[in-house]
Amino acid sequence: MKYYLIVGEASGDLHASHLMQSLKNADPKAEFRFFGGDLMTAVGGTRVRHYRDLAFMGVIPVLLHLPTILKNMSFCKQDILSWQPDCVILVDYPGFNLKIAKFIHRQRQKSNHFRPAVYYYISPKIWAWKEHRIKNIRRDVDELFSILPFEVDFFEKRHHYPIHYVGNPTADEVRQYMLTAPRAPRTTKTIALLAGSRQQEIKDNLPAMIEAVRPYMNDYRVVLAGAPGIEAAYYEPFLRESGVEVVFNQTFRLLSQAHAALVTSGTATLETALFGVPQVVCYKLPLPKVARVVRRYLIKVSYISLVNLIADREVVTELLADTFTVSHIRRELEQILDGPRREQMLEGYAEVWRRLGDQKAPDNAANIIINLLNNKLSKS
Repeated sequence: MKYYLIVGEASGDLHASHLMQSLKNADPKAEFRFFGGDLMTAVGGTRVRHYRDLAFMGVIPVLLHLPTILKNMSFCKQDILSWQPDCVILVDYPGFNLKIAKFIHRQRQKSNHFRPAVYYYISPKIWAWKEHRIKNIRRDVDELFSILPFEVDFFEKRHHYPIHYVGNPTADEVRQYMLTAPRAPRTTKTIALLAGSRQQEIKDNLPAMIEAVRPYMNDYRVVLAGAPGIEAAYYEPFLRESGVEVVFNQTFRLLSQAHAALVTSGTATLETALFGVPQVVCYKLPLPKVARVVRRYLIKVSYISLVNLIADREVVTELLADTFTVSHIRRELEQILDGPRREQMLEGYAEVWRRLGDQKAPDNAANIIINLLNNKLSKS
């Protein structure tokens, strides 16, 4: 089978690389062509664009790089037409990927010879924002693969759109690390900082995080997890004379040793929870008072962290909009360094593990994809 994959950021590269390996294990004749990163390249196939050429976040960066984005999108469409894959696998990144799905849908209507299946691995988070996208998904996506258990009710009960919950790849990765990595002692002397994967997130969140931990610098080693794709030089102005260390490609090792953490929203909150590290979720938003109103009336969910969304209750404290202040971050950090709040959070983490289950997401998704394609071939 010929598989065309599209990712737009570092986390997508990680999850897609594992899916590719699972597809390769189950389909020895698998051929890959992709928009992706170094991890996908290591599995094999042909990389036609690096995700760094796509990863623009926010209105201003998108507008500034619009010609590049449109050029990449046009190239992607023509490349899919030329290569004629058996399926296109879209990985998160909905702003780009849903447009590709729409293009394929239209092309399939025009030609009986162009019939790739469209599968979406790591479904768009329309339960939080832009719920109207369900119309596009229903029309343009053949099968949706979810890695978050609460999405099943959202898509199937609310929108009557069947999906596959295949397990959670982050849970797979943490479980595998715990089984295979050399055991390192968890120290009460390390506070981890996870300040985001994009430059804008780091710029917004890291200064407040550093200021919040300043009173603890004499008693704790404070270590920042450097994000994939972010050069060390970018961090240097923030860390200069701060006493904060930075490590790269060692996030799991850092979390396996940390006593507490300050974390921006995203997959990092889930990773931190699965390693059993009490955390404060911090996410700066522009115009905080306006952001609070926007969240109240436009955001469809009660929480922003995956930990709380999966548990369906507040397990970790979320500081955003007008609650994102150095004093608030410092106060919440103090409560999880020791005491009952710390123990309550660890109990909540156990519930998150239970809800995620123990399915291996990439293996499960790969088997479903191959069965779907085989059934499609047998009917053609």
